[in-house]
Amino acid sequence: MIRAWLIQHGFVFFLTLKRLISTPLTSLLSIIVMGIALSLPAGIYVLMQNLQAFSGQTASSPQMSLFLKLDTPQDSIEKIHQRLEENPQILTVQFIPKDAALQQLQQSTGLTDIAASLARNPLPDAFVIHTQENTAEALEQLRLAMQKWPEIEHVQFDSAWIERLNALLELGRFAVLMLATLLSVAIIAIMFNTIRLQILTKRDEIELSKLIGATDSFIRRPFLYFGALQGLAGGATAWLIMALAIRTFNEQLVTLSQLYAIDLQLQPLTTADSISLLLFSGWLGWLGARISVASHLWQIEPK
Repeated sequence: MIRAWLIQHGFVFFLTLKRLISTPLTSLLSIIVMGIALSLPAGIYVLMQNLQAFSGQTASSPQMSLFLKLDTPQDSIEKIHQRLEENPQILTVQFIPKDAALQQLQQSTGLTDIAASLARNPLPDAFVIHTQENTAEALEQLRLAMQKWPEIEHVQFDSAWIERLNALLELGRFAVLMLATLLSVAIIAIMFNTIRLQILTKRDEIELSKLIGATDSFIRRPFLYFGALQGLAGGATAWLIMALAIRTFNEQLVTLSQLYAIDLQLQPLTTADSISLLLFSGWLGWLGARISVASHLWQIEPK
């Protein structure tokens, strides 16, 4: 029984594939349109994934600067150093003496003469720490807690960029969802019209099939396979478009990466995301065909 069922579906599958190949120009145009439509939201999704990964690398160990009050005694500095090292939220601690900070400022700005004329060093001692937390809320709580220490004059950490980036990523996800919804409806409409035209061209064949006792499921099966196959082909085309676009972008990012000494490489879709894209595109094609068959097949009855 199962073998007969598999043989029947296999026969319909290859028959539908032959029908798809028999009209190469029409099928190719439909597949290209579907591929372009699917590549737009998928491309934005890939961009959001890369931005999120890049922000995670950037903020994986955020840096925070603690400026001490002027003339803080050495024993207080050692106690602060020990207190920071014992904090489980802090990964690394680096102490920067005020003399070293002034020397670094002279080298970076070239104001050696002005610095030499100063009566005293105006810069405070400071600690530079890298934290384990990378969320804006946790970092802000840590900053406020250390700001209350009596020896600390100011704790500097710019968390606004993390909040802006997170807001941008949320906006991007919403844009992907809206665009994917609209284009999915467009793909279903394209497949609906394609199957409608096929039903009209095969009206006599469908009437004859019903006349000799063929069931509706048997008649609609080739159309459903046709929609699913065309949807899968559209998804594969979208994947190829994105792969080519990412490769082109990465070639252009080589110069930018060298100038800023950072690794800027767009990562393609993962295997799981690629499979999801193909399954989703195939489902869209099947759904459009299913709706079209349900809307038009009942209107055809043997005379």
